[in-house]
Amino acid sequence: MTDQSYWFLENIDLPALLCPNKLSKAKVHEHQSRTFKKGTTIYLPEDDSDKLFFINEGRIKIGIYGTAGKEIIKAILGKGEVFGELALVGESKRRDFAYALEETSVCVITMDELQSLMLENTGLQLFLMKIIGRRVMTVEKRLESLVFKDSRSRIVEYLLELAKTKGQRVGYELLVRKFNTHQEIANLTATSRQTVTTILNELRGKNIITFDRKRLLIRDLEVLQKEALVTV
Repeated sequence: MTDQSYWFLENIDLPALLCPNKLSKAKVHEHQSRTFKKGTTIYLPEDDSDKLFFINEGRIKIGIYGTAGKEIIKAILGKGEVFGELALVGESKRRDFAYALEETSVCVITMDELQSLMLENTGLQLFLMKIIGRRVMTVEKRLESLVFKDSRSRIVEYLLELAKTKGQRVGYELLVRKFNTHQEIANLTATSRQTVTTILNELRGKNIITFDRKRLLIRDLEVLQKEALVTV
């Protein structure tokens, strides 16, 4: 079971709470459910931070703009995940951007609506606080990797994180669907596209992973974990 589906364990029917009209196939208001085409920006820095988003289908890129407009990716999120959560902790204006990597369907809920739901459902409140905590831990872990790990280790650790959060067990192997592009991985790990390609091809040559543009198959998770400790 992947981490992104752990909210089922909390006895929270998150889609039903955040997307009731969509689930009942009733008339859906624009602010409740929206579909964004590939390449569409959902929000930008300095936009009002007054909504939470739940992904029904598709993928969203969350990032910031660094010096000289350089794009820095903070996360790539998929089906069943939530973004825009910093509005819950007092963010009045967005600090990052959200961008659709493919056609993406999301449920949109205002902060007023969400606060009412949290009063009615304490489990939802706990769940959202866990999301914020997990995102903070992820950022701290990435900062530690940038300081203490080399490029190869960061890329391998990213593959391990994908296995943990997105992997589906297929026999003795783990399948990650909708594998990110080499450039996206480079942006997430603060490496270069060429370095990502080299490391992935090396791991494929050792028969630890196989991959194409649509999926990643981790053939031996234990061996991949050992590769994270290999220095060059």
